[in-house]
Amino acid sequence: MTRRPTSPALAAAAVVTAVAAFALLALAIAPVSAAPQQPSEPDAVESLPQDDEPVTIVLEGGQRAQIRLAFPDTEGVAALGGDPGRGARELDSTLRADLQATRIFQIQGPWAFTALTLTGDRGHDFEQYRSVGNEIVLLGSVASEPGGRLVFEGRLYDLASGQAILAKRYRGPLSSARRIAHTFADEVVQFLAGRRGIALTRIAFTSDRSGAKEIFLMDYDGANQRPITAHRSTSLAATWHPNGAHVAYTSFVGGSPAIYRAELATGRKTALVTDGDQNISPSYSPDGRRIVFSRALGANSEIFAADADGSNARRLTHSNAIDASPAWSPKGHEIAFTSSRAGNPHVYLMDAEGANLRRLTFDGNYNDGAAWDLEGDKLAYASRRRGSFDVAVTELSTLDTRVLSSAPGSHEEPTFSPDGRRIAFSSTRTGAKQVWVMDADGANPQALTGAGRNESPAWSGYPPR
Repeated sequence: MTRRPTSPALAAAAVVTAVAAFALLALAIAPVSAAPQQPSEPDAVESLPQDDEPVTIVLEGGQRAQIRLAFPDTEGVAALGGDPGRGARELDSTLRADLQATRIFQIQGPWAFTALTLTGDRGHDFEQYRSVGNEIVLLGSVASEPGGRLVFEGRLYDLASGQAILAKRYRGPLSSARRIAHTFADEVVQFLAGRRGIALTRIAFTSDRSGAKEIFLMDYDGANQRPITAHRSTSLAATWHPNGAHVAYTSFVGGSPAIYRAELATGRKTALVTDGDQNISPSYSPDGRRIVFSRALGANSEIFAADADGSNARRLTHSNAIDASPAWSPKGHEIAFTSSRAGNPHVYLMDAEGANLRRLTFDGNYNDGAAWDLEGDKLAYASRRRGSFDVAVTELSTLDTRVLSSAPGSHEEPTFSPDGRRIAFSSTRTGAKQVWVMDADGANPQALTGAGRNESPAWSGYPPR
């Protein structure tokens, strides 16, 4: 999902006047930093033989109670030392954390089985796991190979029948330990829940930990935080291209804010939209062929759309108010944006060509920065109702609205995970602004960042299969 700056975006546009223009950067920016180090991929994935009879576990309408999963010690972890041992322990702990974070499972780990009599005989042990209420057991094993490589096997068994229902083997360098865990966790979620897991997704965000605001990436759980820009200037409001290969963002590196693209594999930075003044808050269309953004026109700003390379820009809104923070809908038919045309800023919707304008928010005195869920059924945004901002979510079909955050501080810039079950956002609840994540109902808030000040999270889509 994409995120745009909240109140700073409107404030920046408001101060622009017809005679206060800045020099624009007209040429493409050469690479300014090496490509960020990417987590290594496992170089072999293999589906292992399973039993012939299929076993189906049905999760209907999200109403099923959590699946009770037995997850005993992963075989081989304790026996490995040195770097292979560290890689094996990282794989094991990451897999357990990934499965716990799904909220799909009630997991019993090794500590729960100390009172059981486990012999190594599957029939006997499966009955033991069932005796303490489990439905599924995950048996894992890890081994090392010459050249600093790990081999992981993961098998799921239905405890009622004793049948293997999912079995995978992964082989890769030690640096791929977390990637292997994420990949298998997503396989488990796909098999048992019938939907893709999010362990392989990423979050782009802005951080000032290096001295200037730069665009960073991190894994969905906050690990592997690394910069992808080094402009030594203010860069913010990253948005993901649907293919996940690059992000677009706003940067002041050329003077007046303009829109750039960062290719994640190569580190190359390219200027996309530099014409005019104050080009901010980009958002890609779901097919990746167009981009929408706001541009200052005199003392106000309007929403523009252009081809993905920045060409053929066309104005979509026409008002004397400030229109900013556009967000393209997942189906491509609509654009949400913030406008002050009714006085205070509120969230509006329009068709992708600028027609059929209608207001979405009415409560609160400042609503900004809408982000769509993957299905296009709801919008999350920052809403000021108690003197500071909270994250609110509105169902488009009913206009029912829920305020999700209630802790002290300001909570802004929400972005949905691609499965719609979690929301990342920026928050000052502990002092300096940090990126947090919570369940889509507001439960289980957790900080993902801590170094410097961090904001403007943007959750990626699912990685290509």
